[in-house]
Amino acid sequence: MLPPIPEEHDLPGTPAGGRAHRFTVGPEGEGLRLDYFLAGKETGLSRAQIQRAIAEERVRLNDRPAKAGRKVKRDDAVTIHIPEAKPSGVSPEAIPLAILYEDAALLVVDKPAGLVVHPAAGHPDGTLVNALLHHCRDLSGIGGVLRPGIVHRLDKGTSGLLVVAKSDDAHRGLAGQFKRHEVKKTYLAIVYGTPRQEGGRIEAAVGRHPTDRKRMSTSSRRGRKAVSVWRIRESFGDAALLEVDIETGRTHQIRVHLTALGHPVVGDALYGGAGRSRTVGDAGIRARMKAMGRPALHAWRLGFTHPVTGEWMHFSSPMPEDMAGLCAFLRGA
Repeated sequence: MLPPIPEEHDLPGTPAGGRAHRFTVGPEGEGLRLDYFLAGKETGLSRAQIQRAIAEERVRLNDRPAKAGRKVKRDDAVTIHIPEAKPSGVSPEAIPLAILYEDAALLVVDKPAGLVVHPAAGHPDGTLVNALLHHCRDLSGIGGVLRPGIVHRLDKGTSGLLVVAKSDDAHRGLAGQFKRHEVKKTYLAIVYGTPRQEGGRIEAAVGRHPTDRKRMSTSSRRGRKAVSVWRIRESFGDAALLEVDIETGRTHQIRVHLTALGHPVVGDALYGGAGRSRTVGDAGIRARMKAMGRPALHAWRLGFTHPVTGEWMHFSSPMPEDMAGLCAFLRGA
């Protein structure tokens, strides 16, 4: 990869400023679609962002605009321009943050359940991004104007660890690790019932549900590879506490995979948890499970290589009170 192009050498027809990346297609890339080729490179952009750049003619194939589906050939020159980040337009808010680690490049936060990660429809404020902007003011904008610094995310109802980039270089480095599946992520999940095996590996593609756009599914025709490795940490009969390592990070992956396993996450109404609770014979246990009020899922451990120092970083977050309380209740039931 060549170094960033200075402002005076920006690509024709693209905004001034920012940076560009140039790649030469090797034998391993020959025949790939242009967007697929770029998705495999460390630009710090998602495939959707790459496709947007192609549509906006910020990508050149041999110095000419090209369609996303164009097949690249060996020795082709591909250049993508990434403009300077725009102001987010998101207001800083003094929302308390549990920060486990911080330096000039990144910070690691322990997100509580109920906190949305970034603004979206229905959640214009009160998000983790609003809190981060109040805390550090100079977040990396390469993740998008509504997602400054965000490299990965957790669902609103999921608690636990997130790493946030504070510079563009850190963002690109971390995004590359996520893309190469080098980041280690382990979750704790309380599920209905106890699996027959002590552990297992789930390899089932996850994509948008064929009929319900709010849900993801293993039955999607356009699913993407997803791998979860689980093991029983503790069994309670009507429920079990699992450790789940994810080798990929698809939307709702753990919730979808554990439902497909036949053991949906307690409290997860979207993926069958509400219906499964009716199979619990003990009314007291059933009521205590219902009181969770959110999926009993916690991002427990997080490991990655520091994008600047190269040091391996590893963090853990204690199980939150609501999940710990449910486990204590189930032990005594």
